[in-house]
Amino acid sequence: MKSIFKFRPVHLLAGAMLVVLSSCNDFLEKEPLNAVSELVVWNDVPLVEAFVNETYATMRTGWPNHSSLSVTSDESFARERDGAHLIQRGQITPSNLGHLNWTWAHYYTIITKSNIFFDKLQGADLDALKAIDEKRVNRMIGEMKFLRAFSYFRLSAFFGGVPLIENVFGLDDEFGVEKSSYEEITAYVVKELDEAAALLPLAHDAANKGRITKGACLAIKSRALLYAASPLHNTTNDKGKWQQAADAARAVIDLKLYALYPEYGKVFTVPFNSEVIWEKVMNNDVLRQETIERYFFPNGSGGHAVTVPTHQQAETYETKNGLLPKDDPTYKLEKFWENRDPRFYETILYDGAPWKGRQIEVFLPKGMDSNQGNEGWNASYTGYYTKKFVNESVNGPGSTNSSSPNWPYARYAEILLNYAEALYNLGDEAGAREYINQVRARQNVNMPAVKDTGAKLLARIQNERRVELYLEEHRFFDIRRWKLTFPASTSLLKMNVELAGGKKTYSFSPVIQFALPENTYLLPIPQDEINKSAVLKQNPGY
Repeated sequence: MKSIFKFRPVHLLAGAMLVVLSSCNDFLEKEPLNAVSELVVWNDVPLVEAFVNETYATMRTGWPNHSSLSVTSDESFARERDGAHLIQRGQITPSNLGHLNWTWAHYYTIITKSNIFFDKLQGADLDALKAIDEKRVNRMIGEMKFLRAFSYFRLSAFFGGVPLIENVFGLDDEFGVEKSSYEEITAYVVKELDEAAALLPLAHDAANKGRITKGACLAIKSRALLYAASPLHNTTNDKGKWQQAADAARAVIDLKLYALYPEYGKVFTVPFNSEVIWEKVMNNDVLRQETIERYFFPNGSGGHAVTVPTHQQAETYETKNGLLPKDDPTYKLEKFWENRDPRFYETILYDGAPWKGRQIEVFLPKGMDSNQGNEGWNASYTGYYTKKFVNESVNGPGSTNSSSPNWPYARYAEILLNYAEALYNLGDEAGAREYINQVRARQNVNMPAVKDTGAKLLARIQNERRVELYLEEHRFFDIRRWKLTFPASTSLLKMNVELAGGKKTYSFSPVIQFALPENTYLLPIPQDEINKSAVLKQNPGY
């Protein structure tokens, strides 16, 4: 039997790039690579950079489209996304990864582009290129090392061990590649990120904002080592792994380049603010320009409300007393919106929330933002809407009215929470409290300091990540790396608001079943890939 393992081909002479990283910057606006020969490309610094830029453009974001991870966890619900619902119910198979069918091919496409880059640079006169602009060439090498390392990190986060490919294969090549272990992939990722960090600057000038920096390398290294130290992959609770995770987070903190932005809501609408470590610039991305307000706005304001918070997500926001609603005796359902963590108001629109000079109306009958309101088919399925990321001043979502915010791949608050979690697992509970409390002490958040110990402190750290990082594609991985289980009887809930006689009553009901069986902590390798190889083995449990 032939051993065949093929990735989707990536053509060197690619088409013109569609994405621009900044409205005022033109560093992706290079000559299309299909207009020149290979020989010219790899002996011309600007054209080599065009190839690098095109690889940047390939990188997906977590915006609430068909590939968003948020809608596959318990934090949000997406209307008419059967593939996402399949994952939420714990029903994926090797032949149907549902909403995540894109994962394997996407990251191996970027890996293949990176391998082409390094293969061609070896063949080109690299010394001659460096003689033209050594700083620029070294920066591009660092960028491509980073993008390849990031892709392997994401693959390992989804699948565990995967084939480690650093060579370029022809379209007709037949080859078999066994999986490298998760530990081998992690070691490779860390090595490549370290090498990239040594080649990249701490910051870029205005013309190059949006490019990878040394801080971005260290931030993703922090995340990768945190995942590697977590229960899913660290079955013996090796403290050495937690120390590596702590050291990696500390390295970002010690750069002293980043700081929590004073206003939580504006972290996601003010580009290149003090907190964001790595972001994808979206303002000139015509493929994404209209989606944010269109996806998030309530139907009463012309939005489609595709991705909306679950009631469980809403209940993760503490009261100002520093207690979860279920634990606070002063909490009253009929006034559930009062006295909550300020991040609740920056993230979630609820019935009665101020919005565009009016109040959100999800109540029945005839609430403006209910299924009996304007374009009721676009109403929220959960009774909540998403406020995070949107610009309320946009006048009707559409292709000409969009804030088009940048996508935050990594920001400083995550690093502080990474550090807190690593310190907790090293037995330094005082240090863990210090760093979680830094996040809670953000100027316009100012929540009471955490004083818990033991298991309660770990629960607070986990809940803080859920609150602070909502919709940023962390929850999908967090619940798996922590090995949380959700039985099939779990339901994600929606809020029902009834108006009668001038009085509102509130109740909850299921919107979808949610299950996370242990065998789905890792995704199955797509069956098509298994069928192509005699040596590629399926993940356990599938």
